[in-house]
Amino acid sequence: MDICFKEIPRLFGAFHIIFLVLICIISIFLMNIFRKKDEGWLISFLHYSGLGMMAAELWKQIFTHIYVFDRIYNMWFFPWQLCSMAMYCSFLVPYLNRKRQNTLLVFLCTFSLLAAIVALVGPLDMLRPQIMLTVHGFIYHGFMIFEAIAAYYILKKRTHTFRPALLLFVGMALIAEVINVIGHLCLHDIHREPDMFYITPYYASTQPVFHEIAIRYGIAVEIAVYLLAIILFSYLLYRILFGKNRYITRDDESFRVC
Repeated sequence: MDICFKEIPRLFGAFHIIFLVLICIISIFLMNIFRKKDEGWLISFLHYSGLGMMAAELWKQIFTHIYVFDRIYNMWFFPWQLCSMAMYCSFLVPYLNRKRQNTLLVFLCTFSLLAAIVALVGPLDMLRPQIMLTVHGFIYHGFMIFEAIAAYYILKKRTHTFRPALLLFVGMALIAEVINVIGHLCLHDIHREPDMFYITPYYASTQPVFHEIAIRYGIAVEIAVYLLAIILFSYLLYRILFGKNRYITRDDESFRVC
């Protein structure tokens, strides 16, 4: 099970490029399929995708505990990263009313989509020696994009705003910071502590650019800039996907989304 590459895949190497191309091809294919499907079918797709991602996450937790961390408890892969939110949101969609569904769907189209794109373009933490773990990372983030496409076609016929998804993100980030603090107080080991959402208050970010901000201006400033950048680019995605003003059909809750 712990089969490794002869050489760890490189950033923009053959392995990385092949997976990027495959995800782009599948995304285009799914766009042509999803635009013809009704809302119920798309919601079912999201639900079962989330279920599959959660099952894969369970496998990853067991795999990393045994083969990556040699059975020593480690919270680096604790499932509350920004990318982890996709599996929870997509799984929960069919159980919520329309208003709460819209919040999760907008989140999938913005914050989750942004996280997937960034992770796939710069998969520094995904390119690992273990073949199965590396492949899992690319497939998981590919499904985040597929879910964003499905959510987009649902939202095209609904009224919605960005603000509820923003509040959801803020709440998730607060929980992530609580996990970071608790993990630090319990483990006291930089190599085992969590860094959920990459906003731990104890160590400079490992993310490019933001690491330099933390070193020069302090961790608090880096975290603030990092979170604001995520919010800004997610909002821009929302505007790109849905426009400033979009008229929709009369069978929706209202006739316009601003």
